[in-house]
Amino acid sequence: MSLVLHLDEVGARHRHLAGGKGYALAVLQRHGIPVPPTLIVTTRAYEEFVAATGLRGRILLELRRKSFQEMRWEEIWDLALRLRHLFHTTPLPPDLAARLRQELAPHLPERSVVRSSAPGEDSRQTSFAGLHASFANVAGLEAVLEHLKLVWASLWSDAALLYRRELGLDVRKSAMAVLIQEMVVGDRSGVAFGQNPQDPAQAVVEAVYGLNQGLVDGTVEPDRWLLDRATGQILAYRTAPKGEVLLPGKEGVRLAELAPAQRQEPPLNEAEVLQIYRLVRRCEEIFGAPQDVEWTFKGGQLVALQSRPISTPPPEGEGDQRPWYLSLRRSFGNLKALRRKVEEELLPAMNREAEVLAAKPLKKLDEAALKEEVISRSRSYRRWKKVCWDDFIPLAHGVRLFGQIYNDAVKPRDPYEFLDLLGAAGMLALRRNRLLMEMAARVREQPELLEEVRRGQVRDPELQPLWRTFMEEFGDLACGSSTCGLSSETLASLLEEMAHRSIQAERFDPRKVEDLQGQFLSRFSGEKRVEMAQYLELARASYRLRDDDNLYLGKIAAQFLRALEEYRRRGGELRELPADVQELGGELTATPAKGPGAVGVTGLGRLKARQLIGQPASPGLARGSARVVLTADELFQFRAGEVLVCDALDPSMTLVVPLAAGIVERRGGMLIHGSIIAREYGIPCVTGVPRATRLIHTGDPLTVDGYLGIVILG
Repeated sequence: MSLVLHLDEVGARHRHLAGGKGYALAVLQRHGIPVPPTLIVTTRAYEEFVAATGLRGRILLELRRKSFQEMRWEEIWDLALRLRHLFHTTPLPPDLAARLRQELAPHLPERSVVRSSAPGEDSRQTSFAGLHASFANVAGLEAVLEHLKLVWASLWSDAALLYRRELGLDVRKSAMAVLIQEMVVGDRSGVAFGQNPQDPAQAVVEAVYGLNQGLVDGTVEPDRWLLDRATGQILAYRTAPKGEVLLPGKEGVRLAELAPAQRQEPPLNEAEVLQIYRLVRRCEEIFGAPQDVEWTFKGGQLVALQSRPISTPPPEGEGDQRPWYLSLRRSFGNLKALRRKVEEELLPAMNREAEVLAAKPLKKLDEAALKEEVISRSRSYRRWKKVCWDDFIPLAHGVRLFGQIYNDAVKPRDPYEFLDLLGAAGMLALRRNRLLMEMAARVREQPELLEEVRRGQVRDPELQPLWRTFMEEFGDLACGSSTCGLSSETLASLLEEMAHRSIQAERFDPRKVEDLQGQFLSRFSGEKRVEMAQYLELARASYRLRDDDNLYLGKIAAQFLRALEEYRRRGGELRELPADVQELGGELTATPAKGPGAVGVTGLGRLKARQLIGQPASPGLARGSARVVLTADELFQFRAGEVLVCDALDPSMTLVVPLAAGIVERRGGMLIHGSIIAREYGIPCVTGVPRATRLIHTGDPLTVDGYLGIVILG
């Protein structure tokens, strides 16, 4: 049975084999519309691959690690990364590979675009553009076969997983066809909507110089024309800043400077806009519904790259964060600009604001002024929290982008191996912990200095500068209140524990990390090497800033809590504060619910959990006694060699991480604070363990398997 179809072989009965895009291109070709020469690797090939290699079962296993409804955005990233890695590192079975080579080789273009074409993907009900992968400028049969697996993997991309119900994504039933198209190197490209989603009386044409991918992935902003949908008359035109263009590289695509003459000229003249309008309306006639058409001009000929119905995304339910999640997928150029904004504007501004708040003498304010100060600080926290969601979290996408590039180039056994190249990046949390260890070393030499720390009056000439620096830089977390936890007394207790017990050293040596980077970059040459070095540099900054922003936001939160505590100390009533301020106070001081610690089974007595499944977050095996930490007081009861078990490890809690044998956390993901710090110290860590603080008790003997993401009790 053939695994490959040509467009002229595809009829209505082949739609499930060719997928939505493949079928639409076949229809367009039959109606005389120019489309790129295209081969379709049918869904049979996907089905053979996942059945013969056992991947179907492994996908199911990954999907069952944790309820999807309980996953945060970091966990969905991780899940998609692991699934993609499974596809990428699993070779094609020899028989399947031989048949694909035999059918593709005689017709393979010199340069190809490898595109997804999932059945049902481009129907009127489920046209979720951009959920699956496409790769431009792929040369050679073996490269095409490798990219074929990556397109199959995108069936399980994070974006597709988010819309799994709407897509009907089911391990047993889902499949993916793949288009192998001749690469059409257009000089102008774009998209056109036969009906403006914002105004049904209009059509829309968007255009950029160079390849279409620059517009689709957001790298290059397009010029935009609004047209009367009925007549094609141009109603409005908006030009965009023009400086860059996406062009074919030696492999893949590259961003280049746009020629000066083109920067002042729109990519299309009015006649060309009208020509595209007629194309998109013709596609609508053919398919019976308004279309979203990708097109390109090559040598004056207009070519349709794909056509799909314009669909209305499912209505957002209350609290539906999927549109926000999809907005996290940023281009390299966008991330570079975002990094500058975060490093040069946002974090310095947040730190300055925290310092100004810390310097205000709250005790000198009268009751009315203090109440206003509490309200003002709550607004400050809310504002910065929004910045965190709008700018800090999207920047973390730089880590993911590099992880994908690294895994594609290296194919490591461990899909998280790339994180070793991001270590020793200069995180604030590590600097804070180094100061603690240096103070502990001094206390080890002279234990009587602990009394000076307890009194908050350190005079020892060696200890004082360390203590002063610690208090100046990180003292917001040592405010001495019941909410902050790190008083002079508890700081002394922590130093005593660090001074006399074994503590974990940082795992990453900057020279070793530099060697790893050199080994990675040695795989590339010329422009590609420069490009990869830029991706790596961005990823290191994204990784560091992802952790640092938690500490900065923690400082703002600490200043709000400090004012709130002073307000309460003077007898201020919480109910007299605005509702949103009361809510924030509760949110920042609430103790995570612990609940019963055993799983009850009616009629069979009470059973205790023996093995808990989470996600591997830092490799290694560790055994120790559990310390469940839900409050600040519990944190400072932590002792060296214990396993830290918590709901969510926030920046103020990572002080004790160098003492820990292992970490178990309910919240999951490779980019959460606990995972990042655990890797820096080489401490085995499992995250995303549902009900971890309910099922584990302080004192329980635990084995933490950071390779497999398993926690064994007993």
